[in-house]
Amino acid sequence: MLGRLVKDKKGEFDHILIETTGLANPAPIIQTFYLEPELLDTLRLDGVVTLVDAKHATMHLDEVKPEGVVNEALEQVAFADRLVVNKTDLVNESELRTIENRVRTINQLASIQRAEKANVDLDFVLGVGGFDLDRVQDVVEEPSHSHSHGHEDSHGHSHAGEEETCDKPDCDDPTHSHSHSHSHGGDAKAEADAECEVCGEHGHSHSHHTHDDSVTSVSLTMDGEVDLDLVNDWLGMLLNDRWQDLFRMKGVLAIEGCDDRYVFQGVHALFEGMPDRLWEDGEPRNSKLVFIGKELDREELKAGFEACKVGVSAVNA
Repeated sequence: MLGRLVKDKKGEFDHILIETTGLANPAPIIQTFYLEPELLDTLRLDGVVTLVDAKHATMHLDEVKPEGVVNEALEQVAFADRLVVNKTDLVNESELRTIENRVRTINQLASIQRAEKANVDLDFVLGVGGFDLDRVQDVVEEPSHSHSHGHEDSHGHSHAGEEETCDKPDCDDPTHSHSHSHSHGGDAKAEADAECEVCGEHGHSHSHHTHDDSVTSVSLTMDGEVDLDLVNDWLGMLLNDRWQDLFRMKGVLAIEGCDDRYVFQGVHALFEGMPDRLWEDGEPRNSKLVFIGKELDREELKAGFEACKVGVSAVNA
């Protein structure tokens, strides 16, 4: 259909909006724009916008699927460049924050906008540049920008297995389990009046259990330069062995001997990259990566990334 549209109506439209069903996996549609030569030469994929039903999102995200099958709702959130949290008039502020934190754990790269009856500015859903390499830097350096002033705590959900409990108050690792509790002992008045950082409620004692979705985001930053050959080998191995689990990835690399920053992005096994702007004088040369995928092992990815740093192989040898 797109091929016929491009052939018969070329030059007669500014944008093409593709609305999918509620059960659609965005990946095949994204890949179509890269694998069909006629579309690749004529159209530019701008971005993926996912509408999140604030009233029923938790039910869909928590739906148990057969082993090995990824929840479609999780996939739709994971592939998005923009998340529109809709039907905000049907839930309270606490529920909204919980939903926003939940989807932010799944997808750190997407911007979030609240809406009633799907009413959002066109600027939020058009001109996204979600697949423009020259915008990778902005997304990677400021992941999960929210237009709804939500909190930064992350919450996911798991239906099986043990969770790793973390008692560090400043930990932002979405693979850890965090419990937030409030007590009225000691300075009872101050704590009673305090706002809960998770749900936004005041004046009550309670706790929150962190979910652990099978689909999550992993963000990594490393100072210093990386060896291009080692990075190519490592990313090539990931794409070869785990391409089905790697939904999206973006990164900015400081490559040894290169005066330009290198930016890249990928969707499953599709990968593209190019030199970006020059490193500025005095600018720290560091690399930043963001992975979104299924059952990602943060420590494994971190170890693989750090092994690409210049000088590390020589030290280990």
